[in-house]
Amino acid sequence: MFGRLLPKEGRFFDLFNAHAAQIVRAAHELALLMQNYESREDREQHSRVIDDAEHAADRITAETIRMLHKTFITPLDRDHIHQLVNAMDDICDLIQDSTQVMSLYDLKRITPEAARLADIGVKCCERVRDVVEQVGKQDGNFEAILRTCEEIDRLESDADRVMRSGMSKLFREEQDTREIIKMKEVYQLLEAVTDRCLDVANLAEGISLENS
Repeated sequence: MFGRLLPKEGRFFDLFNAHAAQIVRAAHELALLMQNYESREDREQHSRVIDDAEHAADRITAETIRMLHKTFITPLDRDHIHQLVNAMDDICDLIQDSTQVMSLYDLKRITPEAARLADIGVKCCERVRDVVEQVGKQDGNFEAILRTCEEIDRLESDADRVMRSGMSKLFREEQDTREIIKMKEVYQLLEAVTDRCLDVANLAEGISLENS
């Protein structure tokens, strides 16, 4: 009798999906910022949207944690819920950090490699959205989840290669030490976005295995 009166389940999967939507929104805006970098007005507009997405993601994260404290019976292991929403939040934070560093350092130009990393980030974030949605389905297909996780892994490896190529080119061709320092940090932040996407994929795969 007592168990039936306790709060159960909660809207955890709805919150995960809402958070993933903000991640994709931020990633798309970052790619657009890169494409329109020469226009200060466009950069500022895209940065504002990224900030808005990051703040929305923070609110969703906070709501998820509050619900976790109030819900007696959760659809997933409590640690998994906590780890998953925080790993997702890290993605949005890194996207915002990338734009803030470019603004703070007054970066003069965007290299093809930086733009390519942003594009890979979009694809990775879209796959994160897909895998989170798959985990939340009652009849979740583990094979489909595994395929999406493998795709995220491939994209993360692509990002590693692009970053190494960009770094090598930067140290060979850039004469201004300050520009090397600036772009090196931008590369690292952009590549870290895909690292965090892979973290989410690994968590999703583990959750699916334990709950299949």
